[in-house]
Amino acid sequence: MKINTLLFVLLALPVISYGQLFTKVTTGPVVTTGGDSRSVNFTDVNNDGWDDIFITNGPSAGGVNFLYLNNADGTFTKVTGDDLVTIASQYDGATIADADNDGDNDVLAVTWYDKPDYFFHNNGDGTFSYSGDNELSSHNGFSETASWGDYDNDGWLDAYVSNSEGDFKNFLYNNNGDGTFARITSGIAVTDAATSRGVTWADYDNDGDADLYVTNESAEANNLYRNDDGIFTKVTTGPLVSDNRSTMGASWGDIDNDGDLDVYTVNSGYFASQKNQLYINDGLGNFTEVITGDAVTDGGCSYSSSFADYDNDGDLDLAVSNGFCNGTILNFLYLNDGNGVFERDVNSISDLVTPCSYGMAWGDANNDGFQDLLFATCKNTATGNNPDDLFFMNNGNGNNWIKFSLQGTASNRSAIGARVKVKATINGNAVWQMREVTAQSGHCSQNSLTVHFGLGDATVADSVMVLFPAGNDTVLLNVAADQLIDVIESSVTAVDEVNEAVTAISCYPNPAHDSFLILLGNKFLNDEKRITLYDTTGRIVHVETLLPGVLSFAWTKNLPSGIYIIEVSAEREMERIKLIVE
Repeated sequence: MKINTLLFVLLALPVISYGQLFTKVTTGPVVTTGGDSRSVNFTDVNNDGWDDIFITNGPSAGGVNFLYLNNADGTFTKVTGDDLVTIASQYDGATIADADNDGDNDVLAVTWYDKPDYFFHNNGDGTFSYSGDNELSSHNGFSETASWGDYDNDGWLDAYVSNSEGDFKNFLYNNNGDGTFARITSGIAVTDAATSRGVTWADYDNDGDADLYVTNESAEANNLYRNDDGIFTKVTTGPLVSDNRSTMGASWGDIDNDGDLDVYTVNSGYFASQKNQLYINDGLGNFTEVITGDAVTDGGCSYSSSFADYDNDGDLDLAVSNGFCNGTILNFLYLNDGNGVFERDVNSISDLVTPCSYGMAWGDANNDGFQDLLFATCKNTATGNNPDDLFFMNNGNGNNWIKFSLQGTASNRSAIGARVKVKATINGNAVWQMREVTAQSGHCSQNSLTVHFGLGDATVADSVMVLFPAGNDTVLLNVAADQLIDVIESSVTAVDEVNEAVTAISCYPNPAHDSFLILLGNKFLNDEKRITLYDTTGRIVHVETLLPGVLSFAWTKNLPSGIYIIEVSAEREMERIKLIVE
């Protein structure tokens, strides 16, 4: 279903019981085409509504990449005869999104050994052409991975590429607004020199723009760059930038369902085990390291990680890939206990032994509402054979789910940086969950751009807020579980159907947690109006001016718990309502 207005939807759907959680896939090209694999990307490249799979290969002598098209049933066909899979190089990471806003996903695949990176333009039908004249393909480096992100919020995706040798400086490319790029050569994010491996964009301080986190190996500190209106400032204090390990990548997710992004970092010493680290966000961008739980006490040579609610119980779980270790190598799977504590799960997948794993990603390959898991495998030694990749299909259970496919209009077409917030009553408790759309997780890993939530026993999502980077937000109420909803960004903030019903002003949700939407009635339509937020002492907390024709305002920053007054004033009208922040 297509959604670009405020909907009131309530359907009753049956609960289905399932058996064992994951089944290892043993047939088909995804698990029988051996390679020295690096990156895993779940992305729909031909716009048929089914996630396809892209895997890079990086042997020192060079190799070709793998693209598998979904047969619309969770099985795949290997693509041949396309630039994306015939041009050989020493590939490493990749990131996939709509770089030119033409409605299809393009590929940036980076390479090592002082080679140029490769930008592949989607021809609109799921085939790709190498764009050698694009700036993204014009610079040699020792590139590890890359990620798309709109750091200047102009509606066009920019790209950041990490490098681990040479001059050790990373690449930042600004989109010119037409799918061509200009390399940025000044500023701390491109003049810092480190052994950089992973790169992720995440709005860690909840201020509405994409901040940048770069992970470094060789016992170097990681780099966090705070974004302020497209200008980066290096953060120099706090555990995210002071715990010197050999960090391969970072994964962001709201693991405790408190409305902000926490982060998990994976560490590797190349045949020397290190513990991974988990940091909890206090909502203001300050982090505290978690020192208990299996996810931070298990030792491994970890390369990538990614969050997903794989049991659909309403909280994010975790998978970790391990490689380049001595002896038997195991990948890790962790269940969230509901409080942000992760326990090692040895039951959901019976065989997590790997020859050597690199990137990994989650995606719903068969569109059944349950997250499937794919590990890229590589040679553990230079002389080893090319191993097969590891693919696990989720059999599901009795829990419900909901998914969202987002399309930006004023924002970038792929909606990278958008947030989706869902409230549902799970096991009798009101639970708010949040996801942020990203084009990279961990190291050399990209989850599906389709936003997935587990809902447990809830058959309805009471409230849904879709917050696009450009500020055009959508609210959905009473949405039935177990369906995929397409949300197209609307310049009227998706309130058309309620303006007649809203005679003055309303605030949704109220009580609020960390975000809320103020909706105005049509009597304010033709006026310029001022929204003023007061605390109980009468102190002005915030003032916002809305132009004629605008009938909504989304608040996305944290507020202390308490009671507030929202006042809306125009030339001939003034209304007030009470807001409770919990």
